Amino acid sequence: MIQPQNLPELLNGNRMALRLIGHCHCKSIEFEIPFDGEFKNVSRCNCSFCSMRWAAVATVPVDGLKIIKGRDKLSLYQWHSKTAKHYFCSVCGIYTFHKRRSRPDEYGVNIACFDTVDITRYLNVPVTDGRNHSKDK
Repeated sequence: MIQPQNLPELLNGNRMALRLIGHCHCKSIEFEIPFDGEFKNVSRCNCSFCSMRWAAVATVPVDGLKIIKGRDKLSLYQWHSKTAKHYFCSVCGIYTFHKRRSRPDEYGVNIACFDTVDITRYLNVPVTDGRNHSKDK
């Protein structure tokens, strides 16, 4: 696990130098994101779909997420407006990331897909109100 006190040494003065590798449970899918020591805008959503998986997600720019392996194993799920794109592993079923409906220039990335994450630190993150989304009115 990356410890905050080791970040200056790892980053060598460059806050955007570090990238994290994430994966699904069976490791058929691997992806990387930029990481400067903290996940950005970690939250959960209370919409009918997200509340059933209840994953804590961090914000990553679309051009910051890189699929390393398993693109052919990604399954796409869309519902309602068919704008958001939710990606899962077709082998193990783990939700990995989604392209946001409200901010299509961002991905929400499941932070539990990173081995370095202690998910107990993220039990009380803010909950966004996806049940009353402005695009649903």
